[in-house]
Amino acid sequence: MLPEDNGQPGDPKPRAPLDTIPLAARVVAFVEVLICSDYLTQFALGGTLAVFGFQPFVHGQLSIRYVVMLSLGDTLLLLGLILVMLYAHGERPRDVLFGRKPVVPEVVAGVPLILVALAIGIAVLLPIRRFVPGLHTVETNPLQQLLRSPRDAWLFALVVLAAGGVREEVQRAFLLHRFEVWLGGPVVGVVVTSVAFGAGHLLQGVDATFATGLLGAFWGIVYLRRRSCVAPIVSHAGFDLLQIVAFLGARKA
Repeated sequence: MLPEDNGQPGDPKPRAPLDTIPLAARVVAFVEVLICSDYLTQFALGGTLAVFGFQPFVHGQLSIRYVVMLSLGDTLLLLGLILVMLYAHGERPRDVLFGRKPVVPEVVAGVPLILVALAIGIAVLLPIRRFVPGLHTVETNPLQQLLRSPRDAWLFALVVLAAGGVREEVQRAFLLHRFEVWLGGPVVGVVVTSVAFGAGHLLQGVDATFATGLLGAFWGIVYLRRRSCVAPIVSHAGFDLLQIVAFLGARKA
């Protein structure tokens, strides 16, 4: 079972019924969701990097420098946009993202959820590869090309901590908050954000898309239950880091 919070000061107050929210407010929230979906910001940053001569592939291999610049730049841009949008609505980022809760207990709560995330990934990928192998459309994860040296592994670890853990879970919390208040409720938010999260990993294969979509739903539910994105950040970052460790261990074996 997921750790459940029994309510703390700063938790969201009851909202007005969704059918009473003005159409203009819904449109604004929808535009904010699109802007913070990650697709637009990465496209804009990718174009900017191309103007300055940076390309994703060098000599046919994915460039660790490009991935680091794109991922960290997108993290800073997206977090900045989220803060601006929250303040523009008169919302306190701390209330929306952390619920005024102490960080340390949330970190502790997130540690065992790393194992839950691993279990979800295994429970999805193993049956797919056993019974529906056609969905394993990418034999080698292209991101593994980045782990060519210890330096590359450290840089990629930084990327998964900042972009995978922090950015994606702050982003998920913001998007779920927008859906909960203005765009159809938390269930709709979990479904939409999880489908989009999975689709964003299609480069890693169809089976990975299913797994990451379910993981996105898991981390979204954790946020909604705890009203803090800290535990999902810890779980997500730990999950990604363990995958790096597992890949490096397998390559040395």
